[in-house]
Amino acid sequence: MTSGMAGAVCTNATLKGVYGFISVGLNGSGVPASNVTQVTADGNGNLTGITTKSINGTIVTFTATGTYQVSTNCTGSATLTNQDGQTEHDNFVLNNGNKGGFLIQTDSNHVESAIAAAQGTATCTNLGVKHTYSLEATGLHIGVGQIAAVGQLALNGTGSLKGTITISANGAISSSLPVTGSYLINSNCTGTATFTPQGQSAINISIVIVNAGKELMFVETDNNTIVTGTLQQ
Repeated sequence: MTSGMAGAVCTNATLKGVYGFISVGLNGSGVPASNVTQVTADGNGNLTGITTKSINGTIVTFTATGTYQVSTNCTGSATLTNQDGQTEHDNFVLNNGNKGGFLIQTDSNHVESAIAAAQGTATCTNLGVKHTYSLEATGLHIGVGQIAAVGQLALNGTGSLKGTITISANGAISSSLPVTGSYLINSNCTGTATFTPQGQSAINISIVIVNAGKELMFVETDNNTIVTGTLQQ
């Protein structure tokens, strides 16, 4: 995505490449929903992608197609098909020098927004994400309440990870818990990870690599969770 700075002129060709985005909010039925999506824009107004979504704690993965239209002022609109093949609509604003943007779903009864970032030139292997990342996550765990987490995870380049995490589960704080786990990065810059805070259940996530590997967007894929987050260098 391109910059919305004064003087910039945007077209459909401005929006070309692979992007990731995470969204969270309420869907048209008024239930919590969140997702992580990887989408490819062809520069001519067409979109293709793959989404992992939590719908009130039920996890689904599906392919999506759609269209987009970019205005000269670097705002625009887009459509994408959902898990039922229905067309959803968004308005967006481009920013960050061809590297990101913000979206809001514009279908009636939806209350969902999203943040997007370009994939960039990333090395999409286990070794390519051999870094220490800060972690932030927020959302809802049905039966528990609101969830927030901050931590640090070190990915070792061969599929293992370790670190620490602090979790608020409906206000009950678990501080600086040791974490161990594993991860797998696919050649298309998606991936998965599982990690277990000491004394707690394993947490599973679906990942999309953005920002040249400096950031991993994710959605939790455990049943009864509606949680999204990011890992950043």
